[in-house]
Amino acid sequence: MTKLRLVDTAARDLDDDAIKLIAERSRHAAADALVRRYREPIFHHACWILKDYEEAVDVTQEVFIKAMREDRFFEPDFKMKAWLYRVTSNLCFNLVRDRRRRHVILETQVAPRLDEPAHQPDVVLQSERQEQILGAMDRLSEAHREILMLRYYSDLSYAEISDTLGIKLGTVMSRLSRAKEALTESLAASGVVMDDRGA
Repeated sequence: MTKLRLVDTAARDLDDDAIKLIAERSRHAAADALVRRYREPIFHHACWILKDYEEAVDVTQEVFIKAMREDRFFEPDFKMKAWLYRVTSNLCFNLVRDRRRRHVILETQVAPRLDEPAHQPDVVLQSERQEQILGAMDRLSEAHREILMLRYYSDLSYAEISDTLGIKLGTVMSRLSRAKEALTESLAASGVVMDDRGA
């Protein structure tokens, strides 16, 4: 049991180049190291977008399945981390859009019941502060919401965000600045003052 934990810890500490070196010997071993390294951050990224534990688990699994089907994934110049976050974001936003479409359809077909209990906060997002920020982020555009999550929750560098979104570094900085302003305004409209933190 102790040995397994040590292997897991070592895998989480691997960088992308180390995983690619493993792939030169065994693609299967590299896939295992990749999952151990990125499973948790990718899952949390999906949770932030979806606010649904089970959907986030499904998306995380699908991301790694897609990664293993990508022939170029372990090639030297392939940007693994950016690819993983981009695919995760795309899958999640597709689910969110589908969910909204279903909600609109149901609203037109089913009258609301006033005796239903209020929606309980998701287990992943428990604090009141998190709920306020998430509520404010929900009112932002998809582009602003995504770049804020990549930078401040997933802790990607500007260069990694540039690779993930396929935009120039200058665009990353300007979009992030506009997104922060939009979030501050959204929070202020709800009576919440956001801490002023640097990028």
